[in-house]
Order: sequence, then C-alpha cells, then structure tokens
Amino acid sequence: MRLYRHFNGILQEHLGGSIAIGNFDGVHLGHQEVINAAGKIAKKQGNPWGVLTFEPHPRSYFNKDTAAFRLTPFHLKARYINELGVDFLVVLQFNHDLAKMSPEDFITAILVRGFQAKHIVSGSDFVFGNQRRGTVGFLKEKGAKLNFESVGVTQVMDGSGEVISSTRVRDCLVTAEPAEAAELLGRGFEIEGRVVKGDQRGRKIGFPTANIVVSSMMQPAIGGYAVRAGLSEGNNTIWYDGIANLGYRPTFGGTTCLLETHIFDFNEDIYGKHLRVALVGFIRPEVKFDGINELQAQITSDTGLAKLILSGKPPEFR
Repeated sequence: MRLYRHFNGILQEHLGGSIAIGNFDGVHLGHQEVINAAGKIAKKQGNPWGVLTFEPHPRSYFNKDTAAFRLTPFHLKARYINELGVDFLVVLQFNHDLAKMSPEDFITAILVRGFQAKHIVSGSDFVFGNQRRGTVGFLKEKGAKLNFESVGVTQVMDGSGEVISSTRVRDCLVTAEPAEAAELLGRGFEIEGRVVKGDQRGRKIGFPTANIVVSSMMQPAIGGYAVRAGLSEGNNTIWYDGIANLGYRPTFGGTTCLLETHIFDFNEDIYGKHLRVALVGFIRPEVKFDGINELQAQITSDTGLAKLILSGKPPEFR
C-alpha cells in the first residue's frame, strides 16, 4: 500500500481510481463495508483502489480539549486499512484550510484535479466541507457534471439490528465488554506501543510484565483482562496468551495509566520492542491491595481465569 500525505503528486498508476472517504476511526465492520465496496468497483473496472482519510480526527481539531477518544491512532488505522488490500492511502492534514474549504472546492481541487477519481464511495451519512454542507447527494449531483460516480453505502447492522458505529465500540470498551467490541470491529480491540521499563515489581513476585503507556487513544475500563500479546517476527506477528492490568497501580501510588502485560510462559527481553495487546475478556476492576502477598494471590487467581477465557471455556461468573 502506497501512503500519500497530500492530494498533489499522486502517481499516475493511482489516478482515476475508486476511492473510499471517511474518518474510519476503529476501521470497524461498517467502515470495512465502505472500503471494500470501493474495492469491488475498482476490481470490476480495472482501476486503482484507494482510501482518503483525515488526521487529526476533525473532532480533535474542533474540540482540542476533549478527552482521548480515538479507537485507532493513525498507525493502527493505516495497518488495518492496509490489511484490507487497498492500493493506496491518502491522509490529508485536517487543518484550518481544510476546515474552511467549501464542498465545491473539496470536490474540484481534491477529488477531481488531485485524484481524477472515477468513483467516490462513502457511508450514506458522510458529510464534508465547511459547515458540513457537503453530503452524498451533493457528491452525486456534482459527479454527474464532473464525470465521476458517487456511492453511499447503507449503514451496516449487527445481528440485533443495531447500527455498527465507532460510538458503540467505545461504549462497549468503557463498560468492560471487549468481546462485544470485537464483534463490532471484526477483530479484538488492540492497544499497542513500545515496551517501557517499569518498577519491575512483577518480576520480583513471579509475574514479569511488559509495560505500555496509554495516552493517545481512548481508555477502556480500568482493570484486569485476559489478552493476546503480539510481537513482530520478520513480516509476521507471533501471538501469545497472557493477562494484563490496565490502570494506575493504586497499591503503589501510581499516577500514569499503564497497560502491564504478563505473557504466559515467556521470558525474553523485549524492552523497547513494539508490542500489540488485544483485549479478549474482562476479569475484574482495578483495586488497591493491602500488600504484595495479597496482590500476588490475586494475580495467581486472575491467571487461572484468564486461561479459561482464552481457552474458550467461560468461567462460571461470565
């Protein structure tokens, strides 16, 4: 997948394509439907398949003091889009100029002159341009005059008939329901980052952890989780079972939110390496213990529950 950060300078081989447009935070099943719809058109027409998205998320631009809400920081979003098989990804900086751009100028400058797009695919509720005046209907109207087609993909429903949305995924994570979030995403919700050195208390009590600082994305429910931890090996990711605590470590007076992951049957030095952690099942809220022995006993108990969850044998309390 080729990555572009501006609409000027698109290579000839990527002009005249079928392009999916959206913020795509989470790249959930609804987003995948939009992106794949563009792919089906591209393959049928023999044209390049692209995705256009925006960074930062417009919500962050207009509400700079808002709490972290992103399901997928850019590097994660780009990975998931790449895994769908697209030919190229264009990431436009959402800044003052783009926020003030009229829908007409967005279409003529970016979609027509920049991409020479043949097909534009978006969710049926997609809006764009200054004051969100651009709609799918507006795209279709302009496309008829400017020689491109616009397709609005109907919102995707889950098995219960509810619309799949980024908001619903966030709600599931806040209420400690990672399995339900995974059903909407089509994969486990991941937190990833470089492994940083901690206080190494876990190692002293027989549960060494790989620690990631959680700051640039939304914070799921604080507490213990059954997880799968992924480490890169060449072009592949090797997955391991484990248990993790997401929180502030109140037993030791912690103030920074960390994801501390204990990988089962693993004893390698991975400081500084990139770690992916998928939340599989919630075990318990974070609590303050009276001492190391109480903490150690709880982790031992949590480990047993995590292994049951990861084996597909749900514990009695679930």
